[in-house]
Amino acid sequence: MDGLRVDAVASMLYLDYSRSEGDWVPNVHGGRENLEAVSFLQETNATVYRRVPGAMMIAEESTAWPGVTRPTHLGGLGFGFKWNMGWMHDTLDYLSRAPVFRAYHHHQMTFSMMYAYSENFVLPLSHDEVVHGKGSLLRKMPGDRWQQLANLRALYGYMWAHPGKHLLFMGGEFAQEAEWSEARSLDWWHLDDPRHRGVTALLKDLNGIYRATPALWERDTSPDGFSWIDANDAEDNVFSFLRWAGDPASGDPTRSGPAAGAPAAGTVLACVTNFSGIPHTDYQLGLPFAGRWREVINTDATEYAGSGMGNMGSVVAVDAARHNQPASATLTLPALATLWLCYEGSGQN
Repeated sequence: MDGLRVDAVASMLYLDYSRSEGDWVPNVHGGRENLEAVSFLQETNATVYRRVPGAMMIAEESTAWPGVTRPTHLGGLGFGFKWNMGWMHDTLDYLSRAPVFRAYHHHQMTFSMMYAYSENFVLPLSHDEVVHGKGSLLRKMPGDRWQQLANLRALYGYMWAHPGKHLLFMGGEFAQEAEWSEARSLDWWHLDDPRHRGVTALLKDLNGIYRATPALWERDTSPDGFSWIDANDAEDNVFSFLRWAGDPASGDPTRSGPAAGAPAAGTVLACVTNFSGIPHTDYQLGLPFAGRWREVINTDATEYAGSGMGNMGSVVAVDAARHNQPASATLTLPALATLWLCYEGSGQN
């Protein structure tokens, strides 16, 4: 067994879930919590992890019940992961809006970091979002077909750099146009279109670079593995943040944190997303270290069927403070695109 994803956990946890007053009986303490369901879930999770080490137990739980992923011996439900329903709803709502209106909803995208470390989260773009008249991920995006695909690529780049694990339902990997139905096959013919193949190529590269970059996962459940560069650039529709890893050479997990000195190459990554419909040239971005930063992902690259606008593979940060960072670089941010920049050190040519 690989694991279990338990649906609608909230309906088990609350005695009054979807029930009118008078249609439920309080627990022995007079509360609405279903104590027997809590015990059942705790025992189920503990038994699975004991008998199948490495299994994944994932809760789809839509309320703020505390400790869903806390170990059972500490009073939690004992799941390994919880779907981040708030992140999903806020992100898709923001991206469904035309770029000209996104500035008024900017903090829908930043709010998830207020609670990102309260549980071990999965970021779900699941079957639930592409069925029953909701439309495919592609059709949720505004604009013409080029803009829809660019929005989707930018979302994937932002999502893969955001703390949390990543769940993408089948068809999302090549930007399926029709919503999913169990009655028919996926629209595999989209792969004859280079624009859709570009989405597949992007996801392949995102997965490969993610695996090879400890900054994206080594401190995924620790607040010191993430720091905003600028969470407030609503006017430009730009979000920028840093992901951090420890120094594998020294074994010191604080070596390359925000308060430490310059890290080994590749142990810090900057993610910059422009959800505006226009490019930003000469964009000044604060960075923690002077030196060369390699552009390892540009979702607008031609190999992903983008326009090819970017930074010629790298930027050089200089000792000029910006965004409360000691260094800064001048970037070209393509419209509807995400960039990943990996620090390569001050001695790079």
